[in-house]
Amino acid sequence: MKETIVHKNSKQMQYEPSLNSALLLKRYKRFLADVRLPDGNTTTIHCANTGAMTGCAEPGNTVWYSTSDNPKRKYPCSWELTQTPDGHFICVNTQRANTVAKEAILSGVIDELQGYEQLKTEVKYGQENSRIDIFLSSPSQPDCYVEVKSVTLLDNHVRENSGPGQGYFPDAKTVRGQKHLRELIDVARNGHRAVLLFAVLHSGIEKVSPAHHIDAKYSDLLQEAQEEGVEVICYKAILSKHEIRLVSAVQFSW
Repeated sequence: MKETIVHKNSKQMQYEPSLNSALLLKRYKRFLADVRLPDGNTTTIHCANTGAMTGCAEPGNTVWYSTSDNPKRKYPCSWELTQTPDGHFICVNTQRANTVAKEAILSGVIDELQGYEQLKTEVKYGQENSRIDIFLSSPSQPDCYVEVKSVTLLDNHVRENSGPGQGYFPDAKTVRGQKHLRELIDVARNGHRAVLLFAVLHSGIEKVSPAHHIDAKYSDLLQEAQEEGVEVICYKAILSKHEIRLVSAVQFSW
């Protein structure tokens, strides 16, 4: 997909049709969840998230789900958001991260990724048969490879004096994420621009750190990547049952 970059500050991802709510009973087999509807009936919905979903899938949480009109789908409803008892919204549909990242670039929200003429998605690259989430190009500057990662793990108790709003990535060991870091390191070494964009999709997260306590190898590779010139930027989303969009930069720290 190739798009010319134009700034439209009103551009955002809205849920159409509108989301519906239910009570989460359990998530299982990674891709499925049972929920109780407001009328008391139960149904099974699809979960487009293969991660651990730590803190995002507690029984009793409110689930917001979309409904597809595709008659071929076995499970027409898809889990989009979790609403926790303390009111936080979390986007658990990992497919949304790339969409909101692209829209934030096209609308001029992400300052660090402006000045390019063309944007492509899912471009093949690298020595390990990868696809970069977003590829930016312009005749006047080096090509830019952007890998997007969704941050949803909130944990204020891992680090001393971390304060509220401490987010981490990843929430589980990620061989795929390690591969992407190696690819970005090669991009930077070859003279191109390599960017790791953390899309913060949890309304309670105000800062991001690598989860060394969960995946030490990923954390070490991320440190190496920064030393090799890979840029790390973090942007937080506004989330609600109506919309999701990246709006502002947040701190990344070790």
